Amino acid sequence: MTTRRGTREPLPGDALVLALSGRPGPPPLRFAWTDGGRRLLTQADRPLLIGRLTDDGCCPDLRLRRLDGYRSPLPPLRAAEQRARTAWTHRFARWLEEAPDGPLHDGRWHLRRRTAFEPGVWSEGLVTGWPDAALGLHCAGGWHGVLPLRPLSPPGAPRVKAYRRQAREGRLAPVLLWWVSFVDGWLILDGHDRAVAALAEGAEPVCVELTRVPDDADNRRTLAEVTEAHRRRLAGLDARPPHPGQAAQRAALERGHADALLSLPYEPEATRTWPLPGGAPAWDAVAARAMFQCPRD
Repeated sequence: MTTRRGTREPLPGDALVLALSGRPGPPPLRFAWTDGGRRLLTQADRPLLIGRLTDDGCCPDLRLRRLDGYRSPLPPLRAAEQRARTAWTHRFARWLEEAPDGPLHDGRWHLRRRTAFEPGVWSEGLVTGWPDAALGLHCAGGWHGVLPLRPLSPPGAPRVKAYRRQAREGRLAPVLLWWVSFVDGWLILDGHDRAVAALAEGAEPVCVELTRVPDDADNRRTLAEVTEAHRRRLAGLDARPPHPGQAAQRAALERGHADALLSLPYEPEATRTWPLPGGAPAWDAVAARAMFQCPRD
């Protein structure tokens, strides 16, 4: 089967936008939804994460349970690849295009190298327990954490120890993260052991972040709306009596408009979800099986 290639827009800092067409979805790795805040992550129709939004008070939570069986969409990294000076963002983009069980569908996908995160993302924001978790989505500004899709290995595991040596030598490959908007955080798509190794060496993992960004049609519509709003603000400014600060105000408006035009095409877009076939009864059946397979401690 021939892989349908997307088009690439190179960006500064080893970033790129990958635009895909001919993949209307749903992709093999996808989120589905149904009534009552029910969410389900599947890979090739195999359930991996089952969750439900709850509202027991002021702050809704996403209570979830993960199941075994996740497969990374990337091939195993060879030692020679990690020793080479690899443009990882472009390499990950190509592998994701070719992956038979990844999350990509039609649209524009932003991949960028990320070396710094807000405080707490990789400490209290990293879900270390398995299989259950409760994500506080709206309290204190949101969750903004990292959710593994398989159990994390201990820092002394043989594979992690090998990665720790690579981390000390500065040649550890990045972790691949997928930003999921309604989770308000990232899922680890590849590099669970690399993340543990970096943290064990006292450093935050270097990552490649995968984010869905607006399609071309949405871009054109939003840019037109922003430009029209900018035109109205300038017209309102010009309608006022002249004053000494008017030129500075106009310059500030022009700078803000220019910055918006540059950033809007790369602003995160909502993660797409698909209706769950069978609706709530199908979700309930998966939940019942999940409780049977890994009962609560």
